[in-house]
Amino acid sequence: MKKIIKISFALLISFAAISCSPSYNSIKRMQRIEEGVSNPTTKEELEEAIKKYDARAMDLALTEGQIGIWYKILGTRYIDQQMYGKALECFQKALSYYPDNANLYYYVGSCAGHMANASLDFDAKGTSSDEAIKKMNYLRLAESSYLQALKINPKYYRVLYGLGILYVFEFGQGDKAIPYLEKFLSVQTRDTNAMFALAGAYYLTYQFDKAIELYDKIIELKPNDEKVKAAQENKKKCLELQYK
Repeated sequence: MKKIIKISFALLISFAAISCSPSYNSIKRMQRIEEGVSNPTTKEELEEAIKKYDARAMDLALTEGQIGIWYKILGTRYIDQQMYGKALECFQKALSYYPDNANLYYYVGSCAGHMANASLDFDAKGTSSDEAIKKMNYLRLAESSYLQALKINPKYYRVLYGLGILYVFEFGQGDKAIPYLEKFLSVQTRDTNAMFALAGAYYLTYQFDKAIELYDKIIELKPNDEKVKAAQENKKKCLELQYK
């Protein structure tokens, strides 16, 4: 049943996109037939024609908006199935309807990040440089999408975290990650994943004392044995480097 619903939903979007394809003149002819408006001349006819066309324009705007919402919903369904390439396509299409939607930019950034890690030489042709370029393009798309989301909503904490992770673990740019992760942790004060990321950013920028403070906090919070052990080991490395 779920498969049928998904297929029908995709077909519905395809049909909606196709149904928008007639020419401008064809649409005008259809409107004239349906609304009974041809070539108004008198004041009364002009006023009546405007009312009718205003109603049609509102219907069209609502329909267009609904298509954008459907693309967003379909994209989230693809994310649930870890089909990030398909999800990315949906969110990019949704943005053509809602170009100022911070959530859509967040989803594009997240999916692009996943796709970057899937950029492998599957044909084993040795074209590693091509795959590296492809991966970097996805990472740059993720970065630009996250930054655009923050322009729209500067307090979007999931984007703050996403950018921090991107800069620390993909670009190795701890200096760029620090302000985003610090702002994130000012709100999400007990998020140990963000603490590890920020500690990593401090490590990359040789701020070992700040990294040690974060590892101590993780150890104190005791999220789970694995994280505590990792924090203890990372703290030890920082202490060794701090006094070299």
